[in-house]
Amino acid sequence: MTEQHYDVIIVGAGFAGIGAAIQLKRLGFENFVLLDREDDLGGTWYVNHYPGLTVDVPTTTYSYFFEPNPNWSRLFSTGGEIKQYADDVADKYDVRRHIRFNVCVDGARWDDEDSLWRVALADGSTLSARYLITATGFLSQPHTPEIPGIHSFEGRVIHTADWDDAFDASGKRIGVIGTGATGVQLIPELAKKAADLTVFQRTAIWVVPKVDIRFPERARRLFARFPIAQRAVRAITDSVYESFIFVGLHHRQTAFRRLNVGATDLAKMLRFAQIRDPELRRKLTPDYDLGCKRPTFSNRWYRTFTKPNVHLQAAGIESIEAGAVVAKDGTRTPIDTLVLATGFDLWEANFPAIEIVGREGRNLGKWWRETRFQAYQGVSIPYFPNFLSLASPSAFLGLNFFNTMEYQMTLMDRLFGEVKRRGATTFEVTEEANSRFLDTMTERIGDSVFVAGNCASSRSYYFNPQGEATLLRPTTTKSAIKQAAEFPLSDYRIA
Repeated sequence: MTEQHYDVIIVGAGFAGIGAAIQLKRLGFENFVLLDREDDLGGTWYVNHYPGLTVDVPTTTYSYFFEPNPNWSRLFSTGGEIKQYADDVADKYDVRRHIRFNVCVDGARWDDEDSLWRVALADGSTLSARYLITATGFLSQPHTPEIPGIHSFEGRVIHTADWDDAFDASGKRIGVIGTGATGVQLIPELAKKAADLTVFQRTAIWVVPKVDIRFPERARRLFARFPIAQRAVRAITDSVYESFIFVGLHHRQTAFRRLNVGATDLAKMLRFAQIRDPELRRKLTPDYDLGCKRPTFSNRWYRTFTKPNVHLQAAGIESIEAGAVVAKDGTRTPIDTLVLATGFDLWEANFPAIEIVGREGRNLGKWWRETRFQAYQGVSIPYFPNFLSLASPSAFLGLNFFNTMEYQMTLMDRLFGEVKRRGATTFEVTEEANSRFLDTMTERIGDSVFVAGNCASSRSYYFNPQGEATLLRPTTTKSAIKQAAEFPLSDYRIA
C-alpha cells in the first residue's frame, strides 16, 4: 500500500484543529489533512448534545477573535448554536475539504532518517507528514468511574458524552453520578420529567448566578452590520473574565484577593436564597476555595434540589447493584437509569491522547510522567521535532478556550513563518528554553489559589496526578499573545 504524504497532519477537527488549519492556509499550506475519529467536525461540541447544554462563558467571548458571530441568540448560547458556528467557520475558510472523518489515529513516530512523522491509523495504514499538530482537546476521552458493580447494572446507562437524543426521562427513576459543570446543566433538565431523580455527589461545586440575556433581533442586525459593535461587547466580557481568572485566581496573595472572596460571597447568597433547609445547604457547600475547581454558572441548580422528586446523596457510593445504587451510609436507591455526568479522563488518557514517539525513541506520555508535565509556550516539547501539541501542559488560559487558540495561532504564524523565511524544514525547541519556561510557569502559579489556597478536597482536573496545576497557563491573554509573537527564535533549533 502506498503511503500518502502531506506537508502537515492535524489530529482533531474541533475548534483547535479548525483554527490551526486556518492559520496554515494563511501561511500558504494547502497539502494538509485533519483526521478525526467522529463523522462530523466540532469536537466536543459535536460529541456532546445532552439536554441543557450551553457554553459556560459568554458567547461574545467564546469565538475566534477574527470571526465574530452576529447570530448568537443569547449571551450563553446553546450547544447547537456553537456547533453551527463551527460549521460556518469551517465552510467559510474552506477547511472541510481537508478533513477525513471516521479515522482513528493509533499513534505517531518521528522518522529521524527521513525527517518526517509517520502516523499509524487504526485500519493498519500509515500516513506521513513533515509536520504534526495534535488538536485533540482537553476534554476528549470520556471517563467512566471505577465503582464496584457498575458493569453489573441491568438498567440503562448513559454517559453525557454519548447522549441518546431519543431518551425520555418521563416516569423514570434516574440516578446521576457527577456534579461538575455538565451535571449543573443537565440535572435541572432531567428533574422536569423524571419520576424520581437522585444525584450522587462526590464533591460539591461552586455555583454563581448566571446573567443570561437574549439578544433581540435588532441587536443581531446591529452586530451583523457593524462588527465593531460586537467587538465592543466582547471587549467588556473579555475584560470581566480576564479579571476573574487572572486576578481572582492567579494573584491570591495580592490586594485583589477580595475579588475571589466576593465571588465566594455571591455563591453563598445564591445558595441561601434558593435553599431554606440548612442541612441540604450544608451538603451543597464546597469545602475548598472557589477557583480550585472550575466554577460554573446557573440560576436553577440549587432550586432544583428543593423539588419533591429530587434527592441529594452526598455520603459517597459504596457499590452498584443490578437495579440500585448503594451509598456508603447503607442507603439503597432503586433506579432504572444511570446517567454518568463524570466528565473526561484528562490526564491518564489525554496527555497525550495518542502515543507519540519523538527523537531517540522518547515516548511523550512516559516522559511527562517520569519527569514533569511541561511544554514550551504550551505547545512544544524537546526531542519532538516539527510537532505542536495544542492541548498541552501550561496551554489553557482559563475559562475561554478561544483565548488559548489565539496565542497558539500567533505562535504558529511566527514559527512557521521563520522556518519558511530560512528555507528550513525542521524546528525543535531547545531543552534550555523549555526548562526556562517551566521554571517561569512554576514560579508564577505559586501565587495562585491552586498553590496558596485550600484545594486539597477539590478533586479538580486542573491538577495532574502529581498534584501540580500544570494544565493552566498563569498569564493574561495579552501577555500570552505577546510572548507568542515575540519569543526568541533562538529558543528553537531551526534547520
